[in-house]
Amino acid sequence: MENLMQYINDGGPPIMWTLVGLFVIGLAITLWRLIVIFLAMINTKSLYNKVYAALQEGEKGIEKASEICSRTPGPVATIVHAGLSRVNRGIDHVEKAVESAGSVEMAFLENGLVWLATIANIAPMIGFFGTIVGMIKAFKDIAAQGDVEPSIVATGISIALITTAGGLLVAIPIQLAYNLCVYLIDRVVVSMEENASRFIDTLVDLGYDKTSS
Repeated sequence: MENLMQYINDGGPPIMWTLVGLFVIGLAITLWRLIVIFLAMINTKSLYNKVYAALQEGEKGIEKASEICSRTPGPVATIVHAGLSRVNRGIDHVEKAVESAGSVEMAFLENGLVWLATIANIAPMIGFFGTIVGMIKAFKDIAAQGDVEPSIVATGISIALITTAGGLLVAIPIQLAYNLCVYLIDRVVVSMEENASRFIDTLVDLGYDKTSS
């Protein structure tokens, strides 16, 4: 902890504390998104099996399946529930409801990722800004002394290197976290699309496509 505070003081508190703040924000967003994504990935297979079993019961099955979806968290349950609410209007309305619900759920899953990308992009820039500040200080010290000696420019160069390293230390893990979230969201979206397709095919196989609008 003492070493960390020393680096912050050596690199310049305004810039270094800004980088620390960005890292804390990025870490909080990452944990928030991972929790949401992992909750969205659980129980999708068991949910579909329950819905399929309920739909076998005819008209009462629609209501039962809707209750199952309303009690189950996650995007798959949401899109299936949206489709079930439009069954009485015909399969075309079901497809539109599923598509609309899927778009909303995808936007919800991606919520906050733009901030991770922003932090990953601006952290190195802030670090490089500190580099420029450090070099300016080094040249000012040289101009003030009228001579170039290692002891004169050491402070400025130290600021330059510390802030550059700080920016990269923030950007690299946040970029990795962003890529992980995008990968996991893609898996969830694929699962949503597969289950939506199976759900509609099930409705057609069970004759719900013959329901009049």
